[in-house]
Amino acid sequence: MTTPSAFPDRPVRVTAHLDTPLSRWLWLVKWLLAVPHYVVLFFLWIAFSVVSVIAFFAILFTERYPRTLFDFNVGVLRWSWRVAYYSYGALGTDRYPPFSLGEEPDYPARLDIAYPERLSRGLVLVKWWLLAIPQYIVVGFFVGGFHAGWWSGGLLAVLTLVAAVILAVTEKYPKDLYDLILGLNRWVLRVVAYSALMTDAYPPFRLDMGGSEESRAGTGPQGHR
Repeated sequence: MTTPSAFPDRPVRVTAHLDTPLSRWLWLVKWLLAVPHYVVLFFLWIAFSVVSVIAFFAILFTERYPRTLFDFNVGVLRWSWRVAYYSYGALGTDRYPPFSLGEEPDYPARLDIAYPERLSRGLVLVKWWLLAIPQYIVVGFFVGGFHAGWWSGGLLAVLTLVAAVILAVTEKYPKDLYDLILGLNRWVLRVVAYSALMTDAYPPFRLDMGGSEESRAGTGPQGHR
């Protein structure tokens, strides 16, 4: 698990790189290939919800998110992000996602969340519903719905379908479209981590595009590596 000091300004880091070449037609059956993951994630997200409730009371009384519970929920988010990246959240790789809650540094999609040593007792009462409402509105437009841990429609689904069609015709994934899709996914994951009480850092209303979160001057789009 990454320590908080590694990226204090960005507690939620979402990175990815585009695998090449990608199959022109594999995306047509990825919904079927990913079914075993969807089944496992269905139960993992039930556990994620239970853990989040337990963490709520732990933070309320101790100002701490129990480390074991935190690591489990980070693992669920990592697993979900890898499956989404492989399937219809991005279609950025043809490498089948591992069945793992761990970091998997060799997989092309990664997620890290800095463990918070202290969390606000006051914020835990309001951030997951009241403060996050503006973010929920934006994310709802991006993803449409949220089932068994991942997106089921919205702008992201439309853009990913466009990318799939272009890939089928040209054998190439347009860079600008890839950068936009990664930026939308990054925004969603930041909001999920915030609403799940894993950080007190409010998600920025900013589209950090591309696969890399390396520091840059200003807050412009990030290029994918």
